Amino acid sequence: MLFDDTYLTIEAPVEGIHRVSGSKFLSFAYPIKSETEIKPIIAKLKVLHPQANHHCWAVRLGYDQSAQRFNDDGEPAGTAGRPILNTLLSKRLTNMMVVVIRYFGGTLLGIPGLISAYKIATEEALNTAKIIEKTFNDIYQINFDYLQMNEVMKVVKDQNLEVLETQFDIACLLKFSVRKTHVSQIEQKFYRMEGVKLIYLYSN
Repeated sequence: MLFDDTYLTIEAPVEGIHRVSGSKFLSFAYPIKSETEIKPIIAKLKVLHPQANHHCWAVRLGYDQSAQRFNDDGEPAGTAGRPILNTLLSKRLTNMMVVVIRYFGGTLLGIPGLISAYKIATEEALNTAKIIEKTFNDIYQINFDYLQMNEVMKVVKDQNLEVLETQFDIACLLKFSVRKTHVSQIEQKFYRMEGVKLIYLYSN
């Protein structure tokens, strides 16, 4: 059972292929963290497959899994990107992108045929993937005086926080990652420390 701050995604990029009526559908699935990764992935695949007729895709992102985008890339509306997205929805996968590249084989598949083809192509890739459970985390920075080092590091150790970056000088800085469901208790512990400044940076 998934908790509020956990999600399912794939461990590593995978590929699949589906052939029907002469058309070839190549599928590529990627674990991603943000929308900034979308354009580079599309650009790379277009360089690798410049003769393909369509590069269709869908993305799911975010803590509430509501950030969803898809693109039919010239196929009839709703026949490509939406079936890809629906497959991700049905498998409860998020923080990932699937691109399906079509090489047209000369035979029109019709609306139902296209929907089926893009769905199956997506499944062909995902069926080879290792599905993993991950946590949604918030990234924070704390600024504190060097004399507070022991107090701060005790919380970091006791709460098993993942330290991402440190700068220890007269004025110190520490960046850490914490599960969303643990944020409130961590905030309370640092807010109680006089002179410690806690700054929220971003989520991932």
